[in-house]
Amino acid sequence: MNMTNLTHPSQALFEGEQAFPIIPSCEHFAGSEKLISKALGLQDTVGPVFDITCDCEDGAAAGTEKEHAEMIVRVLNSDLNKHKMAGARIHDYTHNSWQQDVDILVAGAGELLTYITIPKATSVDQVAEMIGYIQKVAQHNDIQREIPIHVLIETHGALKDVHQIAALDWVQVLDFGLMDFVSAHHGAISATAMRSPGQFDHRLLARAKAEVVAAALANGVVPAHNVTLDLKNEEVTHSDASRARNEFGFLRMWSIYPTQITAIVNAMKPDYSEVISAASILLAAQQADWGPIQFEGELHDRATYRYFWELLQRAKQTGVEVPADADKAFF
Repeated sequence: MNMTNLTHPSQALFEGEQAFPIIPSCEHFAGSEKLISKALGLQDTVGPVFDITCDCEDGAAAGTEKEHAEMIVRVLNSDLNKHKMAGARIHDYTHNSWQQDVDILVAGAGELLTYITIPKATSVDQVAEMIGYIQKVAQHNDIQREIPIHVLIETHGALKDVHQIAALDWVQVLDFGLMDFVSAHHGAISATAMRSPGQFDHRLLARAKAEVVAAALANGVVPAHNVTLDLKNEEVTHSDASRARNEFGFLRMWSIYPTQITAIVNAMKPDYSEVISAASILLAAQQADWGPIQFEGELHDRATYRYFWELLQRAKQTGVEVPADADKAFF
């Protein structure tokens, strides 16, 4: 077959469908200008394998909300933001600054924001209203793109409506918020469950995490896991990320300390042997014009091709080396 006529998997495998978003497996939170700038510099050091969330909710001191949002706009428009991989968390619905956050961030950095995160939602109607306001401000400022929305599921109400929230337009990620969710149980869940192994083994938390992941994946949305409270023990972070990925299906995790970033990325990256197989299968499938093939005695078709294509993209996103022939053909 003529190489120039080969169809790319993104065209062949998702005709008329929206492909699943392939985004970094780590999301690093930074509140102050100093920490945001440091995080942006770290992207140059370790590579563009993580997003940065510039935090208005916990980052802004009371009374300085406007100045804080304006600082984020200024930094994101500066030369520090080389990789354009930074979003922002706004204040929650009950705070009188959330609309001001949106006004400032979208007007000043609407073309740059990787996402906007909505915290402490209590219902699908509340999330829909906030997304509607973001869309209205974007339209008013002639922002042509959809700004991806990340929604924190950390209240009983949000968990009850999680499938409806995941189905809303512009939603890209569902984040599980462990600490607020535990607190909402009025002491019925011990504080020890904010750490491992309790955060994975407690029945109520395991049920909540599984429900968030199921709702996200059923609606083509990325499920993101909560932070590890142990800031400096990379092995604990790696173990948490590995359990979140392999036992619950989370595809992304929060970082709140620089050393956590590499631990999360390493724990969530695809196994290299699977990357090799994925590359070989996809190259053979492309030569067969994406019809069924036999590979090492096994039958593969469009269902497995989609799996391997997403795996290969995730490998590329997390810095795993993709075989040269597949890298040339697909990336």
